[in-house]
Amino acid sequence: MRVAVSYDNENIFFHVGDTKEFKVYDIVDGKVAHSEVFKSEGRGRGMVVDFLTNHSCDVLICNEICSGAKGAVEETGAKVYGAVTGNADAAVEALLRGELTDGDTVVCNHD
Repeated sequence: MRVAVSYDNENIFFHVGDTKEFKVYDIVDGKVAHSEVFKSEGRGRGMVVDFLTNHSCDVLICNEICSGAKGAVEETGAKVYGAVTGNADAAVEALLRGELTDGDTVVCNHD
């Protein structure tokens, strides 16, 4: 499994469509096997969908995401966990422990 997190200085970036970086985690046998930070190119839902597709990500962890972007990401088959804040590594560990839910997605006000 590959998990992408909207990323800024060790933390989850506020609005996924404006993130300048994603941290991508490779999960093997329920543990983080490798992680790497990648620059994003562009902004908005197209950038997010393209990034997740190009990096074969199965999961997106973010804070704020527009309903249109959430739908577009879900159409790729990736699962979205929104309204997540704090340290990116801690959020991935929470996901692996089954502590994240997808029902709390924050939808931004420009959608």
